[in-house]
Amino acid sequence: MDTTTLQDEPLLFEKDRPGLSGVDLPEPSPLLEDRLGGLRRRGPVGLPGLSEPDVIRHYTRLSQKNYGIDTGFYPLGSCTMKHNPRLGEAMARLPGFAEIHPFQPVGSVQGALELMNTLAEWLKTLTGLPAVALSPAAGAHGEWCGIMTIRAALEKQGDPRRRVLVPDSAHGTNPATAARCGYAVESVPGNDQGRVSLASLKARLGGDVAALMLTNPNTCGLFEDEILEIAAAVHAVGAYFYLDGANFNALVGRVRVADLGVDAMHINLHKTFATPHGGGGPGAGPTVLSQALAPFAPLPFVVSGAKGFTLVESTHRSPDESVPSGRLKGFHGQFGVFVRALAYMMSMGGDGLRQASGDAVLNANYLLASLKDDLSAPFAGPCMHEVLFDDSFLKGTGVTTLDMAKAMIDEGYHPMTVYFPLVVHGAMLIEPTETESKDTLDRFIATMKTLAARAKAGDSESFRLAPRHAPRRRLDETRAARTPVLRWKSPVAT
Repeated sequence: MDTTTLQDEPLLFEKDRPGLSGVDLPEPSPLLEDRLGGLRRRGPVGLPGLSEPDVIRHYTRLSQKNYGIDTGFYPLGSCTMKHNPRLGEAMARLPGFAEIHPFQPVGSVQGALELMNTLAEWLKTLTGLPAVALSPAAGAHGEWCGIMTIRAALEKQGDPRRRVLVPDSAHGTNPATAARCGYAVESVPGNDQGRVSLASLKARLGGDVAALMLTNPNTCGLFEDEILEIAAAVHAVGAYFYLDGANFNALVGRVRVADLGVDAMHINLHKTFATPHGGGGPGAGPTVLSQALAPFAPLPFVVSGAKGFTLVESTHRSPDESVPSGRLKGFHGQFGVFVRALAYMMSMGGDGLRQASGDAVLNANYLLASLKDDLSAPFAGPCMHEVLFDDSFLKGTGVTTLDMAKAMIDEGYHPMTVYFPLVVHGAMLIEPTETESKDTLDRFIATMKTLAARAKAGDSESFRLAPRHAPRRRLDETRAARTPVLRWKSPVAT
């Protein structure tokens, strides 16, 4: 076995050897006057002394400990860890895109504005909604954009309202967004089929409800089959229908969300249109808007005219016009994500995008059909683009969902999403995406069958000891989240 990833890698500060340097710098010339106003550094900076090989080997060894979509199958549910085509990377590195600056004159960035306008047209066509805000930097930011737009529209009507309804099966950012926008959040329970209870929803609707925030397909991996009735009930009380578009990868080319009665929806470009995911950003979560909400879209936005493309940045409107919500952020720093997403769309075409969503659903149902007799599915029937299992198949084995996840690490897999959604006990949520081959899925299925068989055979001790083939064993995850150590301090007191 290759033990490279098991070797402990000290911090660069712990590898410090004073006097070493990977570069030769000229001695600075003496200053004739103190230009720092008495703030000149009096002690060492504290950077470690390292040779060039030290630095290269350190970061190379760290990279070998990473598990990512370029390493293997990444089955996180509700995250859509799909392959990022290298075509998008090449396009984003073109000088005309990679080297532009937000302070350039509009006339010198016409190509960039045209790209943004083209991306907006694709998103509007795919969703059927007439307007889109490209500013949001991520999915949660897109939610915030949508709910703030709804709030602006209601306030314009003189009817601000105070409640937002959120199903139990929603993503956790939904209630957080509603609360951040100043609304009281009320949950809506699900039914026995893992979907929103229409009767419970109707019982909670009233004249003080501003919006319903619904995820579809929901976090149980199921399509809300009463969505038209849900939309009609929400609109009947004058509220808006917000759709969490994180799972749009299951719908692209299959259904236009406008036809479902949706007023606003954010789109995670990394989940749906194969742009890089995670790593601290930048990301992109464009928000599409209905005709009623379009006048309240945030600034800036691109418009096309006889003299080319312009970026509308002014909030000044005539008294009879609606006032947009202002800026969500300073600049479109996520422009490189736009380039990658549009490259994916144009290379796939409408038929290719439709096939991708179909393949994602097919792959998930293949996992369900192959594993339902070994694991346990909480809800009957086919799923959408992700498949949900619970821990009932582990009852009496002494093995938990967390144990299964840790054992997967020793088998060479990143664990699936565990304990989410919260409405299912011991949840294991798996999303294969459309980019995984049948061979990959078959190997994964065989591994999961083996793990399930070992658990049922009473091999609980090996599960509790997993992972054994990782740089670290089991950490105190609760303590790590609540009291993280974010700064290295020298053990020598100063």
